[in-house]
Amino acid sequence: MRTSRLFAPLLAAACFGVIAGTAAATPGLTERIVSDPATGIAIYGYDPVAYFTEGRPVLGQRDLEVEWGGAAWRFESEANRAAFLSAPEAYVPRYGGYDPLAVAKGVPAAGHPLLFRISGDRLYLFRSPEDRDAAADVREADAAWPKLRRQLIEN
Repeated sequence: MRTSRLFAPLLAAACFGVIAGTAAATPGLTERIVSDPATGIAIYGYDPVAYFTEGRPVLGQRDLEVEWGGAAWRFESEANRAAFLSAPEAYVPRYGGYDPLAVAKGVPAAGHPLLFRISGDRLYLFRSPEDRDAAADVREADAAWPKLRRQLIEN
């Protein structure tokens, strides 16, 4: 069982690489939130509340899913789902899960759910460990996000 726990993040990372390189094609999905283009599941099924409560990424369960913001969100527990529904903006990754350094450059590059940081009570996802280590200041991303967000909505 220990081997499967170690293997799961590697499998998720491999799947993320394939998914992130695919253009979104599912009608009705939003581009403002990083989600699986085939299923519409936000941040590739990871529970956004668990980053705060457990300090680590945890995959959510299919039977604990809710739609919010044009994407489906999964949770590991009923309590996490309830917390999310009471204040979704507190748990949704900043910039919809796009990498802050890419956002600062005006590029919508998906962050990886295993590469995260919580800063200022906000969840940030990054596309590489180097981006995570370099992202000390998000002011440039904050300034660039409204324009990039509009572009994502219009496309």
